[in-house]
Amino acid sequence: MRALTPIEARVLATLMEKARTVPDSYPLSLNALLLGCNQKTSRDPVMEITEPQAQAAIDALKAQSLVFEASSSRVPRFEHNFQRGFGVSEPQAMVLGLLMLRGPLTPGELRTHSERWYKFADIASVEDTLAELKTRGEDSGAETVAQLPRAAGMREQRWLQLLCGKALLSSLQHTNYGDSAIDSEAEPISLGQAERLQQRVGVLEAQVLQLQSQLANLQKELGLSQA
Repeated sequence: MRALTPIEARVLATLMEKARTVPDSYPLSLNALLLGCNQKTSRDPVMEITEPQAQAAIDALKAQSLVFEASSSRVPRFEHNFQRGFGVSEPQAMVLGLLMLRGPLTPGELRTHSERWYKFADIASVEDTLAELKTRGEDSGAETVAQLPRAAGMREQRWLQLLCGKALLSSLQHTNYGDSAIDSEAEPISLGQAERLQQRVGVLEAQVLQLQSQLANLQKELGLSQA
């Protein structure tokens, strides 16, 4: 499948968003779709797409079976076919949709912004989904995401969607972040890894308490001092 244009990506991702956030208004009319594409919030970059541009993007996406026109409606309405078209799981589709709408994001930001789209259990779940997409792309030769260098002052690295090609990736990879953490021998752990460690510590603490209780009971039965 060819690379999407920025306008095609915005149209497709807007349909994906509205299918989740305003299901009563979905599928979308061209006017509603245009308003969603040109929102001033939750969009990076903010765009000013015209009606002819939106219609041209819809026609191109329909040709790739990524958008369909809903039947039984006097006013043309449109719905996406992203998940089936790209052969991705629901969480993978949600991640790609958000990256198309909002630009590069960290796993933590993806989890926060996905609340109305899909409920990730934790940041580790987002990281797992990103890793699955990266591995899938490397195996198939059709990469969909890439990880960017760590920016100054950030604990997490941002991820970028590659459905529109690698031009933006090249420019961002060569950005001078000026953060010594990038060259540090001790690479900081991600928030997802920290969550896993915290969960593991909680399990170990519970096991210690259980063993202490069992030891106290045993000492009591044997008449031994518990000092």
